[in-house]
Amino acid sequence: MKMPKVLVLRTAGTNCDKETAFAFECAKAKVDLVHINSLLIKKNPLDQYHILALPGGFSYGDDIAAGKILANELKNKLQKDLKEFIKRGKPIIGICNGFQILVKAGLLPGNDNFKQEATLMINDSARFEDRWVHLKHEASNKQHAAKCIWTKDLPPVIYLPVAHGEGKFVVKDESVLLKLKKNGQIVLKYSDANGKQASYPYNPNGSVEDIAGICDEAGLVFGLMPHPERHVQFTQHPHWTREKSGKVSDGLIIFKNAVSYARKVL
Repeated sequence: MKMPKVLVLRTAGTNCDKETAFAFECAKAKVDLVHINSLLIKKNPLDQYHILALPGGFSYGDDIAAGKILANELKNKLQKDLKEFIKRGKPIIGICNGFQILVKAGLLPGNDNFKQEATLMINDSARFEDRWVHLKHEASNKQHAAKCIWTKDLPPVIYLPVAHGEGKFVVKDESVLLKLKKNGQIVLKYSDANGKQASYPYNPNGSVEDIAGICDEAGLVFGLMPHPERHVQFTQHPHWTREKSGKVSDGLIIFKNAVSYARKVL
């Protein structure tokens, strides 16, 4: 396969769809921006695609709670299609609002019944947090290093922007957190520049265990609050004038990994 096909899902309030499409194009994929209604009426059937992306924004104005309405649409109207998509080993990513959607639809941490086991709630600061943060690649030196196909070969610490008001990751109970740890599903944690645990403002929202991104047990469904699509070119880095050029941007590595996986496996 030369050009894996990516479906970037959008609806009213989605506003990071074009940036996400551009990121996948930089990773050498063919991308369609698809409205949820086109997916529901099968105008753009999900099974025609190799990768599904849920970008950031404020889907349906974040009415009820961030991402909840679109999450309900996926869970109640597309559950069968999504289960088949995942069964076939096709990657899914949810970024910021997309992460909120995946969690509230029950795709993450993931179970057979799409039962919600976690959520993302209002930041401890009670305000919108918009800045760059350091992230420790939790699997970089552990036994589960190959679990998440999206983060293969990421550096131990990466740097990405966050922009959210409801990014505090919490779990239903202690058993869910234990499962995440046991299965190696915690992928990224907020940290200081050296990868060490640090409180606010390094952790911008108060997430339990500083969790910034998780995957499902298979490592194919990946959700994170930071925005990798906003760091796919060298000049997007806030320190680019002081850094050496030629380094592959942290965000681009994530998209390249998924495209490479699809090209080799699907």
